[in-house]
Amino acid sequence: MSLIAEKFSHISPSQTLAITAAAKKMRDEGEDVASFGAGEPDLDTPQYIKDAAIEALESGKTKYTPATGIPELKEAIQEKLLLENGLEYDISQISVNCGAKHSCYNAILACCDLEDEVIIPAPYWTSYPEMVRLAGGEPYIVETKRENGWKLTPEEFEEALSGRTRMLILNSPNNPTGSVYSREEIEAIMEVAASEDVIVLSDEIYEKLIYNDREHVSAASVSEEAKNLTITINGFSKVFSMTGWRLGYTAAAPEIAKAISIIQSHTTSNPTSFAQWGAVAALQGDQSVVADMVEEYDMRRQYMLSRLEEIKNIEVVEPEGAFYFLVDTTNIGLNSMNLTEKLLSRYKVAAVPGAAFGYDNSLRFSYATSLDIIKKGLDRFEEFCVAH
Repeated sequence: MSLIAEKFSHISPSQTLAITAAAKKMRDEGEDVASFGAGEPDLDTPQYIKDAAIEALESGKTKYTPATGIPELKEAIQEKLLLENGLEYDISQISVNCGAKHSCYNAILACCDLEDEVIIPAPYWTSYPEMVRLAGGEPYIVETKRENGWKLTPEEFEEALSGRTRMLILNSPNNPTGSVYSREEIEAIMEVAASEDVIVLSDEIYEKLIYNDREHVSAASVSEEAKNLTITINGFSKVFSMTGWRLGYTAAAPEIAKAISIIQSHTTSNPTSFAQWGAVAALQGDQSVVADMVEEYDMRRQYMLSRLEEIKNIEVVEPEGAFYFLVDTTNIGLNSMNLTEKLLSRYKVAAVPGAAFGYDNSLRFSYATSLDIIKKGLDRFEEFCVAH
Protein backbone atom coordinates (compact mmCIF):
# COMPACT_ATOMS: atom_id res chain seq x y z
CA MET A 1 0.00 0.00 0.00
CA SER A 2 1.31 3.44 -0.95
CA LEU A 3 1.96 5.86 1.89
CA ILE A 4 1.04 8.90 -0.22
CA ALA A 5 -2.19 9.98 -1.88
CA GLU A 6 -2.93 8.48 -5.30
CA LYS A 7 -3.26 11.96 -6.85
CA PHE A 8 0.48 12.54 -6.36
CA SER A 9 1.28 9.81 -8.88
CA HIS A 10 0.24 12.31 -11.56
CA ILE A 11 2.23 15.28 -10.23
CA SER A 12 5.66 16.16 -11.62
CA PRO A 13 8.30 18.27 -9.85
CA SER A 14 9.13 21.69 -11.28
CA GLN A 15 11.57 21.31 -14.19
CA THR A 16 12.45 25.00 -13.84
CA LEU A 17 13.66 24.55 -10.28
CA ALA A 18 15.32 21.22 -11.14
CA ILE A 19 17.48 22.62 -13.95
CA THR A 20 18.40 25.63 -11.82
CA ALA A 21 19.45 23.36 -8.95
CA ALA A 22 21.53 21.19 -11.33
CA ALA A 23 23.30 24.24 -12.73
CA LYS A 24 23.99 25.59 -9.25
CA LYS A 25 25.44 22.25 -8.15
CA MET A 26 27.81 22.26 -11.14
CA ARG A 27 28.88 25.84 -10.38
CA ASP A 28 29.49 24.93 -6.75
CA GLU A 29 31.75 22.13 -7.99
CA GLY A 30 33.80 24.62 -10.01
CA GLU A 31 32.15 24.25 -13.42
CA ASP A 32 31.77 27.38 -15.57
CA VAL A 33 28.03 27.15 -16.26
CA ALA A 34 26.04 29.78 -18.15
CA SER A 35 22.56 29.48 -16.67
CA PHE A 36 19.41 30.71 -18.40
CA GLY A 37 17.23 28.70 -16.03
CA ALA A 38 15.20 30.32 -13.27
CA GLY A 39 12.85 33.22 -13.78
CA GLU A 40 14.50 35.20 -11.03
CA PRO A 41 15.82 38.75 -11.45
CA ASP A 42 19.57 38.98 -10.92
CA LEU A 43 19.11 42.56 -9.68
CA ASP A 44 18.82 43.17 -5.94
CA THR A 45 15.65 44.22 -4.11
CA PRO A 46 15.66 48.06 -4.02
CA GLN A 47 17.15 49.39 -0.79
CA TYR A 48 14.09 51.41 0.26
CA ILE A 49 12.02 48.22 0.30
CA LYS A 50 14.59 46.40 2.43
CA ASP A 51 14.78 49.39 4.77
CA ALA A 52 11.00 49.30 5.33
CA ALA A 53 11.14 45.60 6.26
CA ILE A 54 14.10 46.22 8.59
CA GLU A 55 12.23 49.05 10.28
CA ALA A 56 9.19 46.79 10.70
CA LEU A 57 11.39 44.13 12.32
CA GLU A 58 13.04 46.58 14.65
CA SER A 59 9.71 48.10 15.71
CA GLY A 60 8.30 44.70 16.66
CA LYS A 61 6.00 44.08 13.71
CA THR A 62 6.70 40.37 13.95
CA LYS A 63 3.37 38.99 15.15
CA TYR A 64 0.39 37.44 13.39
CA THR A 65 -1.46 39.74 11.02
CA PRO A 66 -4.95 39.25 9.55
CA ALA A 67 -4.87 36.09 7.43
CA THR A 68 -5.24 37.93 4.13
CA GLY A 69 -2.80 40.73 4.90
CA ILE A 70 -2.38 43.96 6.82
CA PRO A 71 -4.90 46.71 5.98
CA GLU A 72 -2.10 49.09 4.95
CA LEU A 73 -0.88 46.70 2.24
CA LYS A 74 -4.38 45.86 1.02
CA GLU A 75 -5.14 49.58 0.76
CA ALA A 76 -1.92 50.13 -1.22
CA ILE A 77 -2.88 47.28 -3.57
CA GLN A 78 -6.40 48.71 -3.84
CA GLU A 79 -4.97 52.07 -4.92
CA LYS A 80 -2.55 50.45 -7.35
CA LEU A 81 -5.31 48.43 -9.04
CA LEU A 82 -7.47 51.54 -9.39
CA LEU A 83 -4.82 53.93 -10.70
CA GLU A 84 -2.83 51.52 -12.88
CA ASN A 85 -5.39 48.96 -14.01
CA GLY A 86 -8.71 50.80 -13.83
CA LEU A 87 -10.06 48.24 -11.35
CA GLU A 88 -12.10 49.23 -8.31
CA TYR A 89 -12.19 46.71 -5.45
CA ASP A 90 -13.16 46.87 -1.81
CA ILE A 91 -10.23 45.76 0.35
CA SER A 92 -12.31 42.75 1.43
CA GLN A 93 -11.95 41.52 -2.17
CA ILE A 94 -8.15 41.57 -1.97
CA SER A 95 -6.10 38.77 -0.42
CA VAL A 96 -2.34 38.91 0.15
CA ASN A 97 -0.79 35.46 -0.25
CA CYS A 98 2.59 33.76 0.08
CA GLY A 99 3.69 34.51 -3.48
CA ALA A 100 1.76 34.72 -6.76
CA LYS A 101 2.15 30.94 -7.10
CA HIS A 102 0.24 30.56 -3.85
CA SER A 103 -2.32 33.07 -5.12
CA CYS A 104 -2.92 30.95 -8.22
CA TYR A 105 -3.32 27.78 -6.20
CA ASN A 106 -5.73 29.38 -3.73
CA ALA A 107 -7.83 30.68 -6.62
CA ILE A 108 -8.00 27.26 -8.29
CA LEU A 109 -8.87 25.57 -4.98
CA ALA A 110 -11.59 28.12 -4.31
CA CYS A 111 -13.32 27.65 -7.66
CA CYS A 112 -12.74 24.13 -8.97
CA ASP A 113 -14.54 20.96 -7.95
CA LEU A 114 -13.51 17.39 -8.73
CA GLU A 115 -13.26 16.74 -12.48
CA ASP A 116 -13.88 20.37 -13.41
CA GLU A 117 -11.92 21.24 -16.55
CA VAL A 118 -9.48 24.14 -16.60
CA ILE A 119 -8.41 25.35 -20.04
CA ILE A 120 -4.68 26.09 -20.18
CA PRO A 121 -3.14 27.46 -23.39
CA ALA A 122 0.24 25.89 -24.19
CA PRO A 123 3.03 26.84 -23.91
CA TYR A 124 2.14 27.43 -20.26
CA TRP A 125 3.89 28.10 -16.98
CA THR A 126 4.92 24.70 -15.70
CA SER A 127 2.94 24.77 -12.43
CA TYR A 128 -0.54 25.49 -13.82
CA PRO A 129 -1.52 21.90 -14.78
CA GLU A 130 -0.08 20.47 -11.57
CA MET A 131 -2.02 22.95 -9.45
CA VAL A 132 -5.23 21.98 -11.22
CA ARG A 133 -4.53 18.29 -10.62
CA LEU A 134 -3.73 18.89 -6.94
CA ALA A 135 -7.07 20.68 -6.61
CA GLY A 136 -8.86 17.68 -8.12
CA GLY A 137 -9.57 19.31 -11.46
CA GLU A 138 -8.49 18.28 -14.94
CA PRO A 139 -6.25 20.47 -17.10
CA TYR A 140 -7.44 20.79 -20.70
CA ILE A 141 -4.45 21.85 -22.78
CA VAL A 142 -4.99 23.94 -25.92
CA GLU A 143 -1.92 24.12 -28.14
CA THR A 144 -1.40 27.62 -29.48
CA LYS A 145 0.50 28.40 -32.68
CA ARG A 146 3.77 30.18 -33.25
CA GLU A 147 2.24 32.07 -36.18
CA ASN A 148 -0.31 33.53 -33.74
CA GLY A 149 2.45 34.67 -31.40
CA TRP A 150 1.75 31.72 -29.08
CA LYS A 151 -1.55 33.33 -28.07
CA LEU A 152 -4.94 31.67 -27.57
CA THR A 153 -7.50 32.81 -30.13
CA PRO A 154 -11.21 33.23 -29.27
CA GLU A 155 -11.98 30.47 -31.76
CA GLU A 156 -9.58 28.04 -30.06
CA PHE A 157 -11.05 28.95 -26.68
CA GLU A 158 -14.61 28.42 -27.88
CA GLU A 159 -13.76 25.08 -29.48
CA ALA A 160 -12.20 23.86 -26.20
CA LEU A 161 -15.30 24.59 -24.12
CA SER A 162 -17.29 21.68 -22.75
CA GLY A 163 -20.00 21.12 -20.16
CA ARG A 164 -17.24 20.62 -17.58
CA THR A 165 -15.28 23.80 -18.32
CA ARG A 166 -14.90 25.82 -15.13
CA MET A 167 -11.90 28.08 -15.67
CA LEU A 168 -9.47 29.53 -18.21
CA ILE A 169 -5.94 30.42 -17.15
CA LEU A 170 -4.70 33.50 -19.01
CA ASN A 171 -1.12 34.68 -18.54
CA SER A 172 -0.11 38.00 -20.11
CA PRO A 173 2.75 38.85 -20.38
CA ASN A 174 3.36 35.15 -20.78
CA ASN A 175 5.87 32.78 -19.27
CA PRO A 176 7.55 31.13 -21.23
CA THR A 177 6.80 32.87 -24.55
CA GLY A 178 6.90 36.57 -23.64
CA SER A 179 3.65 37.07 -25.57
CA VAL A 180 1.43 40.03 -24.67
CA TYR A 181 -2.28 40.03 -25.45
CA SER A 182 -3.70 43.20 -26.98
CA ARG A 183 -6.83 44.87 -25.66
CA GLU A 184 -8.81 43.56 -28.63
CA GLU A 185 -7.61 40.01 -28.06
CA ILE A 186 -8.50 40.11 -24.37
CA GLU A 187 -11.91 41.63 -25.08
CA ALA A 188 -12.68 38.82 -27.54
CA ILE A 189 -11.56 36.12 -25.09
CA MET A 190 -13.57 37.65 -22.26
CA GLU A 191 -16.67 37.72 -24.47
CA VAL A 192 -16.36 33.96 -24.93
CA ALA A 193 -15.81 33.48 -21.19
CA ALA A 194 -18.87 35.57 -20.38
CA SER A 195 -21.05 33.64 -22.82
CA GLU A 196 -20.48 30.44 -20.79
CA ASP A 197 -19.78 31.92 -17.31
CA VAL A 198 -16.20 30.62 -17.38
CA ILE A 199 -14.00 31.98 -14.59
CA VAL A 200 -10.74 33.51 -15.82
CA LEU A 201 -7.61 33.31 -13.71
CA SER A 202 -5.59 36.24 -15.06
CA ASP A 203 -1.95 35.88 -14.02
CA GLU A 204 -0.42 39.34 -14.44
CA ILE A 205 2.79 38.90 -12.47
CA TYR A 206 4.91 40.28 -15.35
CA GLU A 207 2.62 43.24 -16.12
CA LYS A 208 5.31 45.95 -15.94
CA LEU A 209 7.98 43.96 -17.76
CA ILE A 210 6.77 44.98 -21.18
CA TYR A 211 8.54 46.33 -24.29
CA ASN A 212 8.02 47.86 -27.75
CA ASP A 213 5.53 50.38 -26.29
CA ARG A 214 3.02 47.57 -25.78
CA GLU A 215 0.14 48.12 -23.35
CA HIS A 216 -0.67 45.77 -20.51
CA VAL A 217 -4.42 45.22 -20.24
CA SER A 218 -5.94 43.59 -17.16
CA ALA A 219 -8.56 41.06 -18.20
CA ALA A 220 -10.95 42.27 -15.50
CA SER A 221 -10.85 45.84 -16.82
CA VAL A 222 -12.52 45.32 -20.20
CA SER A 223 -16.10 45.15 -18.86
CA GLU A 224 -18.09 44.79 -15.64
CA GLU A 225 -19.05 41.25 -16.65
CA ALA A 226 -15.37 40.42 -17.20
CA LYS A 227 -14.51 41.81 -13.77
CA ASN A 228 -17.09 39.59 -12.06
CA LEU A 229 -15.62 36.48 -13.73
CA THR A 230 -11.92 37.32 -13.34
CA ILE A 231 -9.50 36.56 -10.54
CA THR A 232 -6.59 38.97 -10.97
CA ILE A 233 -3.26 37.56 -9.80
CA ASN A 234 -0.23 39.73 -9.20
CA GLY A 235 2.68 40.10 -6.81
CA PHE A 236 6.07 41.58 -6.03
CA SER A 237 8.60 38.93 -7.07
CA LYS A 238 9.38 39.93 -10.64
CA VAL A 239 8.83 43.68 -10.88
CA PHE A 240 10.48 44.57 -7.55
CA SER A 241 12.99 41.69 -7.54
CA MET A 242 11.44 40.28 -4.35
CA THR A 243 11.34 36.57 -5.21
CA GLY A 244 12.35 35.31 -1.77
CA TRP A 245 9.92 37.58 0.04
CA ARG A 246 7.00 35.37 -1.11
CA LEU A 247 4.25 37.93 -1.54
CA GLY A 248 1.45 37.82 -4.10
CA TYR A 249 -2.17 38.86 -4.14
CA THR A 250 -5.59 38.16 -5.61
CA ALA A 251 -8.47 40.48 -6.40
CA ALA A 252 -11.81 38.88 -7.14
CA ALA A 253 -15.58 38.95 -6.80
CA PRO A 254 -16.74 38.92 -3.14
CA GLU A 255 -17.80 35.25 -3.14
CA ILE A 256 -14.45 34.09 -4.52
CA ALA A 257 -12.49 36.44 -2.26
CA LYS A 258 -14.27 35.03 0.78
CA ALA A 259 -13.45 31.46 -0.24
CA ILE A 260 -9.76 32.37 -0.74
CA SER A 261 -9.73 34.00 2.70
CA ILE A 262 -11.14 30.83 4.29
CA ILE A 263 -8.59 28.61 2.52
CA GLN A 264 -5.73 30.81 3.66
CA SER A 265 -6.98 30.99 7.23
CA HIS A 266 -6.77 27.19 7.47
CA THR A 267 -3.47 26.72 5.62
CA THR A 268 -0.70 29.32 5.74
CA SER A 269 -2.49 32.03 7.75
CA ASN A 270 -0.88 35.41 7.08
CA PRO A 271 2.13 36.07 4.84
CA THR A 272 5.27 37.12 6.73
CA SER A 273 4.46 40.24 8.72
CA PHE A 274 7.56 42.36 8.14
CA ALA A 275 7.74 41.37 4.46
CA GLN A 276 4.30 42.94 4.03
CA TRP A 277 5.66 46.28 5.22
CA GLY A 278 8.36 46.01 2.58
CA ALA A 279 5.62 45.49 -0.01
CA VAL A 280 3.82 48.63 1.19
CA ALA A 281 7.02 50.56 0.54
CA ALA A 282 7.39 48.90 -2.86
CA LEU A 283 4.01 50.18 -4.01
CA GLN A 284 4.26 53.63 -2.42
CA GLY A 285 7.95 54.36 -2.99
CA ASP A 286 10.13 55.45 -5.91
CA GLN A 287 8.88 53.66 -9.05
CA SER A 288 11.85 54.78 -11.15
CA VAL A 289 13.62 51.58 -10.05
CA VAL A 290 11.06 49.62 -12.06
CA ALA A 291 11.69 51.71 -15.18
CA ASP A 292 15.44 51.19 -14.77
CA MET A 293 14.93 47.45 -14.44
CA VAL A 294 12.76 47.29 -17.56
CA GLU A 295 15.37 49.28 -19.50
CA GLU A 296 18.07 46.81 -18.46
CA TYR A 297 15.96 43.80 -19.45
CA ASP A 298 15.08 45.38 -22.77
CA MET A 299 18.76 45.82 -23.61
CA ARG A 300 19.35 42.14 -22.89
CA ARG A 301 16.23 41.16 -24.82
CA GLN A 302 17.31 43.04 -27.93
CA TYR A 303 20.79 41.57 -27.77
CA MET A 304 19.45 38.02 -27.41
CA LEU A 305 16.98 38.53 -30.24
CA SER A 306 19.71 39.70 -32.61
CA ARG A 307 21.86 36.70 -31.69
CA LEU A 308 19.14 34.04 -31.73
CA GLU A 309 17.79 35.16 -35.11
CA GLU A 310 21.22 34.44 -36.62
CA ILE A 311 21.64 30.94 -35.16
CA LYS A 312 20.98 28.03 -37.52
CA ASN A 313 18.37 25.31 -36.91
CA ILE A 314 16.24 27.31 -34.47
CA GLU A 315 13.37 29.80 -34.68
CA VAL A 316 12.13 32.46 -32.27
CA VAL A 317 9.18 34.80 -31.87
CA GLU A 318 10.16 38.18 -30.46
CA PRO A 319 8.98 38.39 -26.83
CA GLU A 320 7.18 41.60 -25.92
CA GLY A 321 7.00 41.02 -22.18
CA ALA A 322 8.43 39.11 -19.19
CA PHE A 323 12.10 38.03 -19.50
CA TYR A 324 12.12 34.83 -21.55
CA PHE A 325 12.71 33.54 -25.05
CA LEU A 326 10.98 30.36 -26.14
CA VAL A 327 13.35 28.92 -28.73
CA ASP A 328 11.77 26.50 -31.23
CA THR A 329 14.22 23.61 -31.66
CA THR A 330 12.12 21.42 -33.97
CA ASN A 331 14.82 21.38 -36.66
CA ILE A 332 17.45 20.01 -34.27
CA GLY A 333 15.49 16.76 -33.97
CA LEU A 334 15.97 16.05 -30.26
CA ASN A 335 13.32 16.08 -27.56
CA SER A 336 13.78 18.88 -25.07
CA MET A 337 14.98 16.70 -22.19
CA ASN A 338 17.80 15.16 -24.25
CA LEU A 339 18.63 18.56 -25.66
CA THR A 340 18.78 20.15 -22.21
CA GLU A 341 20.97 17.35 -20.83
CA LYS A 342 23.45 17.59 -23.72
CA LEU A 343 23.63 21.35 -23.50
CA LEU A 344 24.33 21.23 -19.78
CA SER A 345 26.75 18.31 -19.69
CA ARG A 346 28.75 19.06 -22.86
CA TYR A 347 28.44 22.82 -23.35
CA LYS A 348 27.79 24.01 -19.77
CA VAL A 349 24.63 25.87 -20.76
CA ALA A 350 21.50 25.55 -18.58
CA ALA A 351 18.09 26.14 -20.18
CA VAL A 352 14.67 24.75 -19.27
CA PRO A 353 13.22 21.96 -21.45
CA GLY A 354 10.10 22.90 -23.39
CA ALA A 355 8.38 19.73 -22.18
CA ALA A 356 7.92 21.55 -18.86
CA PHE A 357 5.78 24.11 -20.68
CA GLY A 358 3.75 21.78 -22.87
CA TYR A 359 5.79 22.28 -26.05
CA ASP A 360 8.51 19.67 -26.29
CA ASN A 361 10.32 21.03 -29.36
CA SER A 362 11.66 24.05 -27.52
CA LEU A 363 13.88 25.46 -24.80
CA ARG A 364 13.22 28.42 -22.54
CA PHE A 365 16.01 30.93 -22.04
CA SER A 366 15.69 33.53 -19.29
CA TYR A 367 17.46 36.85 -19.72
CA ALA A 368 17.11 37.72 -16.04
CA THR A 369 20.87 37.26 -15.84
CA SER A 370 23.91 39.36 -16.66
CA LEU A 371 24.88 40.32 -20.21
CA ASP A 372 28.26 38.61 -19.74
CA ILE A 373 26.56 35.29 -18.97
CA ILE A 374 24.13 35.81 -21.86
CA LYS A 375 26.98 36.40 -24.34
CA LYS A 376 28.98 33.42 -23.11
CA GLY A 377 25.94 31.14 -23.06
CA LEU A 378 24.76 32.12 -26.54
CA ASP A 379 28.25 31.55 -27.96
CA ARG A 380 28.12 28.01 -26.61
CA PHE A 381 24.51 27.48 -27.71
CA GLU A 382 25.36 28.60 -31.24
CA GLU A 383 28.27 26.15 -31.31
CA PHE A 384 25.86 23.40 -30.26
CA CYS A 385 23.27 24.31 -32.91
CA VAL A 386 25.84 24.44 -35.69
CA ALA A 387 27.06 20.98 -34.68
CA HIS A 388 23.50 19.65 -34.96
